[in-house]
Amino acid sequence: VPQLGPQLPPRLTQQPWHLLYSTGRDGFSLRTLYRSGARPDSPALLLIRDTEAQVPPASSQQPTAGPRRTRAGMGTGRLCPSPRSRLSAVPMQVFRWTGRNDFFVKGDVNLLMIGGGSGRFGLWLDGDLHHGGSQPCETFDNETLSHREEFCIQDLELWGPA
Repeated sequence: VPQLGPQLPPRLTQQPWHLLYSTGRDGFSLRTLYRSGARPDSPALLLIRDTEAQVPPASSQQPTAGPRRTRAGMGTGRLCPSPRSRLSAVPMQVFRWTGRNDFFVKGDVNLLMIGGGSGRFGLWLDGDLHHGGSQPCETFDNETLSHREEFCIQDLELWGPA
């Protein structure tokens, strides 16, 4: 978490983070990601490398924003890179919550979405974790997080505090 240190709330910089889910270890499945052990009341860092070796990582740094299936948005957060991981090789850019909406995390077995507004998602992942996409969204006023709005996922990791 050294790169993220200045961007994290102080209570999160003092604790170790550990790998909860990795496509390399656990396979490509959104259901398995949901069962990863991430607690709904705990922060989570989601890192993704697409097949063009870009890393559109996202972090949700609020206790109510851990990944889980839900039909409602929740929590507060940021879209940004990344903890100590083999996937963290991009310059730091942080997109903070704009306050325009509260579309932080929404998901079901077929789709996980982070950020939204006007029919666009800051980051979305399909149910088999093979495809994703990113568009500028009102929640974070972010740029597209990859070279293309839609991408194929090469690796994905979910990190949580120990």
